[in-house]
Amino acid sequence: MVKQDHPRRNPSRTQKKCSQMSSFKDLNLQERSGSDHSPPAETSLSPPGDLQEHQRGFASKVYLHAAAVFQNYHPEKPVAIRLISYGKKMTRPVPDASDDASRRCAYELAFNTLKYQDLLEDIMIDSCLFLTQPMPDDMMSLVAVMLYDFQDRKFLPRELLSSEPEEEEVPEVREVEEHLLRSKTRLAASLARCRIKHNLVTIDTILPDSVREMQVRASCQPIYAWVNTLKTSLAEVCDLLKTEGFSQVTSVGRLERRSFCHDRNCQDLLVFTPQQKAELSRTKLLSQYKLLIQDKSCCLGPCAVRPLLVPEGDVLMAGSFSALTVAHVAAIAASLPPLPQDSGAQTPSQVLVCGGEQQAARGKEMQETLNNVGCRNVKLIPEDFISLDVCDVRVQKVHLVLLMPQCSVSAVCNPVEYLLQENGDIDLLRDLSQGSISRGILDSLVSQQKNLVNHALRFPKVQAVVYSTCSVYPDENEELLTAALAQAREQESKLRPFRLSGTELLHSHVADEGETQTDGRFFRLEPSADSNGCFVAVLTREPEAIETPQEVLARAAAKGLLDGIYPSQPAKKDRRGRQRHQAPRCASQPRPRASRGNQSDVREFQASQMKDSSSKPLVGSYRSQGSVPSGGTDLQVQLEPQLCQ
Repeated sequence: MVKQDHPRRNPSRTQKKCSQMSSFKDLNLQERSGSDHSPPAETSLSPPGDLQEHQRGFASKVYLHAAAVFQNYHPEKPVAIRLISYGKKMTRPVPDASDDASRRCAYELAFNTLKYQDLLEDIMIDSCLFLTQPMPDDMMSLVAVMLYDFQDRKFLPRELLSSEPEEEEVPEVREVEEHLLRSKTRLAASLARCRIKHNLVTIDTILPDSVREMQVRASCQPIYAWVNTLKTSLAEVCDLLKTEGFSQVTSVGRLERRSFCHDRNCQDLLVFTPQQKAELSRTKLLSQYKLLIQDKSCCLGPCAVRPLLVPEGDVLMAGSFSALTVAHVAAIAASLPPLPQDSGAQTPSQVLVCGGEQQAARGKEMQETLNNVGCRNVKLIPEDFISLDVCDVRVQKVHLVLLMPQCSVSAVCNPVEYLLQENGDIDLLRDLSQGSISRGILDSLVSQQKNLVNHALRFPKVQAVVYSTCSVYPDENEELLTAALAQAREQESKLRPFRLSGTELLHSHVADEGETQTDGRFFRLEPSADSNGCFVAVLTREPEAIETPQEVLARAAAKGLLDGIYPSQPAKKDRRGRQRHQAPRCASQPRPRASRGNQSDVREFQASQMKDSSSKPLVGSYRSQGSVPSGGTDLQVQLEPQLCQ
């Protein structure tokens, strides 16, 4: 296209490379068939039921941030068929919005633009949007995100709320906005023609089936909130809700306005309708951090930790998660009943967070959240989990490892909100907007996850590992864990190997539509209108074998410790089948005694038996003083007279 000077344009900007859209010259709106068709009633690309917070537009900083995200993550088309160019990817940091709400709006706007990129480009081309006023390539991302928002507002002007402070005008945003307003009639007509061309009953029909299905589910999912037992109790919260006019129902399917129910999998989780967030805020449960809203898929991992905790045993967390997830685990660990009074001094269980300084880099969010929730049992370890030495003195009391690695979040219906809240990988937005994860990205994620699992299995004092993802791919779930356990068994180690343990405590007693219970070794929650999907597995060490007295004697005889002390061969029989007895030993005949070397060997053998068979705390059980397993230390007491004679 030949560049044309415009009186409002900055001279330096006109020198930039402009989008090559020469095909616009062949488009004549008056000659196109179907131009007389009136636009259908529905001309918005907004997902059904999408509750947009800013119905009249966003602040300029939100558009700039969304444009930068779109420019970095949009899929590039081959040069031969590329009609609109968005310039080079930004090498400088993405300009971030000033607050979390604006940041979330920017990423939601960029994600929606990614989903409808093809349709938006068709509208721009069909309407000859830049036939009279070309735009530089590096501004086309801003045009795309503002065009999506413009049609979402039914092509009405942007009006900021009176409660919002006046913002500093950004020339680029103002220029694009004025150009879109001048072309609104052509843009609306082009959108209508595109719907007719693609035979779209509704606008979202153009999306892949998987994206459209997730979009519909996200619009009606309920709110989940876990009870902070550091400040209150489940019964107290339920009583307070009832006094505020809420009614308790038995299941999610019975939820109505001003009602709640207990979750079927997590005992400290309550469920509300999506319209009740404002009403919950009026109860002060949220502002006082007695009730914390979080997605259910993020709560199942911490809930799986509860039955595996032991007194004085620490929990080590690694992966990608939010401060709320850390606080949830800390609250569960702090609620563990103490040991009996006569068990001596005891140290409360600690929650160790790997990469803690990196997790709290954004405005010290983690430390602030932990303080608000009331957590006093969390310690941040600056090292990455993979680089943490298994013999480090800080992890010698770690009894359990909770792994929540970065995953494809393919089971999440609203990926933007999840990735932002749980510190996920924003690079996944491009693939998620198209409905599938590329093989290269999936392989990279699986490699990272496998490294985390392999390292967790190397900690000598760890008795259990909980693994949780929000993925529907077996590559990240069952297949990965099965391969990791097989690899660990092949390695020569004196440690007892891990095995897959059941997750029965997470399974509901009532069969539900979204829950899959085909394999008791894993817990899988399929994405549905009730919740996002999730996968949880528990790995525990194999129990220590308890030997019978005969097995102990046989092993001692094999080591040569019973030579001359205990007969290793049965008494011989004569030809008639009768046993031949030795003549009774005279009183003056001394009894055979073991040599000093044999006595030393016996003592060493006894010491090893005492050490191997000593009582160890089992997963999810308490250790009482003075108790020993049957067939363990008592066995040595029984054998001692025989071994020492």
